[in-house]
Amino acid sequence: MKYNIFFDESNKLDAEKKYSYYGAFGVEQSLCDSIVMDINKILRITGKKSEYHFTEYKNDKDIAPYIYCLHHFIKTNLQINIFVVDNAIAFNFARNADITVTELRNLFYVKIPERLFYGLTRGLSNDYRTVEIVVDHSPEYGRMKVYSKLKQQMNAHAIYRGMKYYVNKAWYKESHKSIPLQIVDLFMGIVVFLMEKSYLNIDDDKPIIKADLIYRFLIEENNIDLFQQHINIFKWDGQKDIIHEVNISDYLSQFMAFKTQFDINEMTKIMRIRKPNDSTKDIRLKIGYSNNQLRMLLGYLDQLDGKGRNTFIMKNYYKNFKT
Repeated sequence: MKYNIFFDESNKLDAEKKYSYYGAFGVEQSLCDSIVMDINKILRITGKKSEYHFTEYKNDKDIAPYIYCLHHFIKTNLQINIFVVDNAIAFNFARNADITVTELRNLFYVKIPERLFYGLTRGLSNDYRTVEIVVDHSPEYGRMKVYSKLKQQMNAHAIYRGMKYYVNKAWYKESHKSIPLQIVDLFMGIVVFLMEKSYLNIDDDKPIIKADLIYRFLIEENNIDLFQQHINIFKWDGQKDIIHEVNISDYLSQFMAFKTQFDINEMTKIMRIRKPNDSTKDIRLKIGYSNNQLRMLLGYLDQLDGKGRNTFIMKNYYKNFKT
């Protein structure tokens, strides 16, 4: 039997960011094939042509394929492990050890994925299986020989621990050719957005649009509970070999409270300026929304009319994917 592990990162160690993020999930080949088939169906029924990429979500015309993908995947009960590194502490370690940033990143690129992957393979059954590790493409990984090092260390761990798996391949794929890598990117992007509280930037429509996507994904069915159950976050802060588990519910509750109040304020504005004969475009122009926020406005209008916030979006999903 074959088991796949998919790995991606967000914010490199040398970026001017407080944290770096590394994410991975593991899945049996048969289930992976089924997920890819379903996501391809979502792409067909929504007409989406480009890949899923959280940072590229800047126009809510794509809200349907994004919510469909997130909603569909979270119900598979697969675990996504995310590792967070405090960059300031990492750089301080490099200075104290008198090593370059490149050398530091070389160490982290092996050690962090290794820790993430151990957590995924620990739960494998007693049936012997081969493991394939797929990493989002980066020329830097090739220069640092990350792939061969991961394979070697994972196999050494398997032998030492008496695990019944063998990594037969560790390689890269371009993200636009790998739906599983795109899924890691989406969920990691959401975690970064929540932990860094990017939704507080309401002077820019891009964070507002991303916040609307996340909120509407979370309120569908029991997604907020599933998100907390299946997204595991661990943080390294330089305290020897101690890894702290991050309680994502703290970040979720802050986000949901902020977004609920934000939406109430927006719908209050709509009720104040809305006239009986106004078209959707009239309302959009009066409230000052860009074309990129049209679906957000439609959601508000549905909610004000006593419908569900996602009514016009999700009806097509449930038509094509019976639940």
